[in-house]
Amino acid sequence: MSRTEQDFLGQREIADDIYYGVQTIRGKENFHITGIPMSQEPYFVKALGYVKKAAAMANRDLGVLRADIADAIIKGCDRVIAGDMMDQFVTDFIQGGAGTSTNMNANEVIANLALESLGLAKGDYQQVSPNDHVNYGQSTNDVYPTAFRLALILRLDSYITALRQLQDAFFAKGREFDHVLKMGRTHLQDAVPMSLGAEFRGWGTTIGEEVDRIYETRNLLREINLGATAIGTSVTAAPGYPKVAVRHLTTLTHVEFILASDLVEATSDTGAYVQLSGVLKRTAVKLTKICNDIRLLASGPRTGLNEINLPQLQPGSSIMPGKVNPVIPEVVNQTSFLVIGLDTTVTLAASAGQLQLNVMEPVISFALFFSIQTMERAVNSLRENCILGITANEEHTRNMVLNSLGIVTVLKPLLGYKQCAEIAREGYRSGKSLHQIIVVERKLLTQEKWDEMFSFERLINPDLVAE
Repeated sequence: MSRTEQDFLGQREIADDIYYGVQTIRGKENFHITGIPMSQEPYFVKALGYVKKAAAMANRDLGVLRADIADAIIKGCDRVIAGDMMDQFVTDFIQGGAGTSTNMNANEVIANLALESLGLAKGDYQQVSPNDHVNYGQSTNDVYPTAFRLALILRLDSYITALRQLQDAFFAKGREFDHVLKMGRTHLQDAVPMSLGAEFRGWGTTIGEEVDRIYETRNLLREINLGATAIGTSVTAAPGYPKVAVRHLTTLTHVEFILASDLVEATSDTGAYVQLSGVLKRTAVKLTKICNDIRLLASGPRTGLNEINLPQLQPGSSIMPGKVNPVIPEVVNQTSFLVIGLDTTVTLAASAGQLQLNVMEPVISFALFFSIQTMERAVNSLRENCILGITANEEHTRNMVLNSLGIVTVLKPLLGYKQCAEIAREGYRSGKSLHQIIVVERKLLTQEKWDEMFSFERLINPDLVAE
């Protein structure tokens, strides 16, 4: 069974079990770019359902849409929101037309659901039209960005949860390793002692800072241009529609949306996306640094730092027996590099806006959703498959501290910078330990004083003044 649908470009035969229509088919045929249909981002599909529902409710309240048609549209939107029609959203993420194919995909699916609920045949657009009813008082140029922003807000919730869980995992390891003595390093050289717990706590703190930045940026997404229609003048929308539609959308989603004060500006502005992309990049940069640190601390095991042990997940070589690689930090690094690159995509697309519209918003949506999804998976993998299973080589790290020349810094308040430098230089040249030079040979400190100065608490919390 099939039906015939027509637009101003001609007719198309459509299988009757399909809810989208002729304009969606054209968009599907024209754009074979990523191979990823909109259905792969369920939050975007759900957000389109919410926006179309809010629009139908506003148009019904304002008396420009018959109540029976509006109610049928609302029922169709509810099925989209519930996820029942996910497979019907088939347009590619990246498309020409500023998202028109995606908007029409939603309009046609909802129109045919409405027709079905009224006992009418799919494609009977004289009764419920995708353009004249479902899209009444709307344009792709206000529907797409509004749905995009709502979908980002929904998607960011789970990403924030993943980051919080990673932060908690770092803090838990910080407590576990609080009394593991190790050498701090700057320039990849010995610096001063610290606890391994402090290092893990630092990673947790830096992830928490990223969550704060995401919340700040998330608030920018609440400003929308719903009701702006084509360019911000609200042409074809009923008087009062923007405020009523935004109020309904807020009630439906429990997100406090704000109607932009300047709809013309808001229709072409992509600043919030640039800001969000920058925050995603910032987090990717920080995760790269953390994973680089983890790989260094786990290096070896016999010929590297070997301060920590990572969970052994898989054989690391097809030629070297027994080799195990830090595969999870490596894959998080690669994900971070991808996100950093996608930030450039967002930057270029945002800068390509012309006059009253930025037609490059589809690639911005692809870049942001792909970044968030991949980062969330990488963060979860880092926590589950790496951080939770890390163990410390406590005896090894302590021995490295006590054999280091860097700990001479602890004695600077007692012996002065010049003498400490001379002692360190002698140790470097001769290979002798500090203990050998200071206690045994020069007798600058008693054994008792040495033990006091190099106790665990003094090493990780050194007194500023020593007697």
